[in-house]
Amino acid sequence: MKLMGQTIHLLKKEILLEWRSKYAFNGVLLYIVSTVFVCYISFNLNPGFKGSNGYPIVWNILFWIIMLFASVNAIAKSFLQENKGRLLYYYTIASPQAIILSKTIYNALLMGLLSVLALVVYMLFFTNTVNDLLYYFMIVLLGSLSFSTVFTMISAIASKAGNNGTLMAILSFPVIIPVILLLIKLSKAAMDGLDRSLSYSNIGILAAINVIVVASSLLLFPYLWRD
Repeated sequence: MKLMGQTIHLLKKEILLEWRSKYAFNGVLLYIVSTVFVCYISFNLNPGFKGSNGYPIVWNILFWIIMLFASVNAIAKSFLQENKGRLLYYYTIASPQAIILSKTIYNALLMGLLSVLALVVYMLFFTNTVNDLLYYFMIVLLGSLSFSTVFTMISAIASKAGNNGTLMAILSFPVIIPVILLLIKLSKAAMDGLDRSLSYSNIGILAAINVIVVASSLLLFPYLWRD
């Protein structure tokens, strides 16, 4: 109960700080809208591309590329904005597990909201080729959760190495690649309107990756925190 109480208080703090500044939300939302708009303009320079047979596949992959980089931009700052004085204060009032949990939950909520807005903007600019829109929406939320768990853990590790962005990219590569591949498979099945039961095994694998990443964060972050 103590861990849950500390997590809730820290989560409220994260939401309140973001509500006051709106730094991460506005910055990433601007990135998403501008990127989608640039892609839209680029594709319209070649009108024949839109009607090609490969367009639905490109539609899906392009969306996940945009979300991947949006996640990096939003979550990489999780520990970057915390100065040493504030971290020392957290050390005296909360457990490391509560801190990493609150960061993960906050990033999941932030990315969930941004993912929904990104999907809406994406469908406004590009022709909607999704047959099972509700299932695709659920996959997008699951993907935002996966990005949040992975990049929050990597951001915590990179923060102990001087917030090295290169280190974050190197560490996240072997974890995020299988996540991206699973998300593309799941979302492609939703676009084709396949029976949802065919994707349950991939959803189980993705959920297992999330559980492993969160468990690793809870186990490893206390050792990072002591440094």
